[in-house]
Amino acid sequence: MKLEISLFKFDKNSDYLPFYTKHFFKTTNEITLLDILNTINDENPFGYQNDENFDLVVNGTYLKASIKIEDLVKIFGKDLTIEPISVRRAGNDLIINEDDFNEKLNILDDFISQEDKKNYQNLKHYYYASNTLNYKSDYIGDAILILAADLIEINKENEKEILDILKKQEVGASYHTSLEKRILNFDKSIEEKIISIQKKLHLLNEKETNYRIKNTLIIDFGNFQEQTEVKHDFKDFNIAYYPSNKEEETNSLLKKLNANILNLETLKLDLAKNTFNKNQEITYNIATTISLDAFDNNADFLLVDNDDDFYLFDYNRKALERCSGREMILPIIHVNELQKLVSGQHEAANETLVRHQVNPEII
Repeated sequence: MKLEISLFKFDKNSDYLPFYTKHFFKTTNEITLLDILNTINDENPFGYQNDENFDLVVNGTYLKASIKIEDLVKIFGKDLTIEPISVRRAGNDLIINEDDFNEKLNILDDFISQEDKKNYQNLKHYYYASNTLNYKSDYIGDAILILAADLIEINKENEKEILDILKKQEVGASYHTSLEKRILNFDKSIEEKIISIQKKLHLLNEKETNYRIKNTLIIDFGNFQEQTEVKHDFKDFNIAYYPSNKEEETNSLLKKLNANILNLETLKLDLAKNTFNKNQEITYNIATTISLDAFDNNADFLLVDNDDDFYLFDYNRKALERCSGREMILPIIHVNELQKLVSGQHEAANETLVRHQVNPEII
């Protein structure tokens, strides 16, 4: 099997910027990703750990070096980019400086044993996989929230004191963003532990969230019609789709179109909507990243599949502009509007399109 591998390289002692070396790799006896690293290292030594539990990022997804090559190719194809779990903290190629991760453990120092410290090391990939760190490097980290949940479960008597400590953290649990789409074969019970801590801290939205800013209209987008006759196929359009509620139905519609559907990593980012009423900052920052990445990749519009996401991206443009320092002019289209446009119901679609903050003007 032939693979095309881009391997991250950076030596903090000699390199000014990181770079990637290209390896056209033909597998022989290699079975795992670690085997590949070992073979490359035999020919061109680089920094990594010869350990099956070594944490890596392949094509934007966090995983272990023990992953089998056949699974890698099945998931990512034969073009692989291998990076450390924190490009920002890389020191010797794939080996990073973990001081920030280790220092966070001091938060719970009064409640942990040597065994807890060992267990914390096993949570490292959850810490570095968090997208929140791209916005807030001083975030306490998902690993601390997971450990806190475990400590409370073991000893309920410490619950109040642990929660009081977490409450005092300036960049704490309200900044959590889901890990589900960032870690390969993610264990959903991990997310449940973090949510349990958020619940105990009363951070989750206790009432319906209103993503519309003051004095903006409520738009009735109508119902999605699954049986759609394609009269207009959107040829030559670049569409960025942010999936949330109706991914299967929306993808089914998109497959019928002759459009270019952009495959962007940012479209997998979690908007942390479940804590929006307590912390709008992280949601706005991520929404800004998604919008600008779509715009910079020549998207004609950002497609969303529910009302909340529409209001968040379209009606909160001023807040997103404050985050980015750039004008937010990318049109947002609701999937129900797209369905109408595709089926030729232009008059019905235009009734809502004209109420957008930025009218797509594609009729």
